[in-house]
Amino acid sequence: MNRALTTALIGIGTAQLMKIPWHYAASRQWDWSQVVQTGGMPSSHSSGVSALATYIAMKKGVSAIDFAVSSVFGAVVMYDAMGIRRAAGEIAVEVNDLDEQVERLAKQQPGIYHARRRKALKERLGHLPREVLGGALLGIAVGACSYLLEKK
Repeated sequence: MNRALTTALIGIGTAQLMKIPWHYAASRQWDWSQVVQTGGMPSSHSSGVSALATYIAMKKGVSAIDFAVSSVFGAVVMYDAMGIRRAAGEIAVEVNDLDEQVERLAKQQPGIYHARRRKALKERLGHLPREVLGGALLGIAVGACSYLLEKK
């Protein structure tokens, strides 16, 4: 099997599993659905791309084209997680609040009808910078461990 791919997938899986105790520490509630949720600490996207880039850097060196490609790919993924996906989550919060406000106004005004959305928009999509950093540090550790544990 492709060791670089396996390393990236282990980075993603480890980050997703770590979300469970991290969520418990913050809320004192076990929430096993965290394994499949987006957003939160640590970023599994950042962990996966950092694990991949670290493994490649240690295996082939930082001058290898593979490392350059994985690093640029990782930078784009992490930027997207903090930027566009996070902004989409913030917009979802506003849309959900607006839906509640319109529903309250409609109840106060006879003749105005508003059907509330059956399901609120998902609000936790992106990451805070510290969540991306946490995922990146985890990924670096996973990538380094994968390289060091590899049979030569």
